[in-house]
Amino acid sequence: MMDHRTYRARTKPTDQAKLRASALRDEITPPEKLLWSVLRNNQIDGLSFRSQHATGPYIADFYCRDARLVIEIDGKTHHGEQLEHDHHRDQWMQSSGIHVLRVQAREVFAELEAVVRTIHSIAIQRAEDIKNYKPS
Repeated sequence: MMDHRTYRARTKPTDQAKLRASALRDEITPPEKLLWSVLRNNQIDGLSFRSQHATGPYIADFYCRDARLVIEIDGKTHHGEQLEHDHHRDQWMQSSGIHVLRVQAREVFAELEAVVRTIHSIAIQRAEDIKNYKPS
């Protein structure tokens, strides 16, 4: 696990990513809107999530800083060239100490409670691990 200062420096958003994230907040997809209705306002054990959050050169659908957790909603556009981009982004995030959870858009609609339980479980465990981390 990366110490807080190194993590902050590595994940500082680029100006371009910040501009794009701001624009994407106005283009939220239906599954993102539904999941956001559960994640916003610290509804998962007081953990704060952000929507369309710039992290380094990338934008996460949802991000929880305390858990260093990114949630990506994959819909119809996550095929072909997009898969390669997603793979590079996931590698960058993982090398930055961020866990990436990918959820299919259809799962958000069909099994929202199960998706939220999974997010809750991962977020709480990671937040606890980060809180208790002591660098060597």
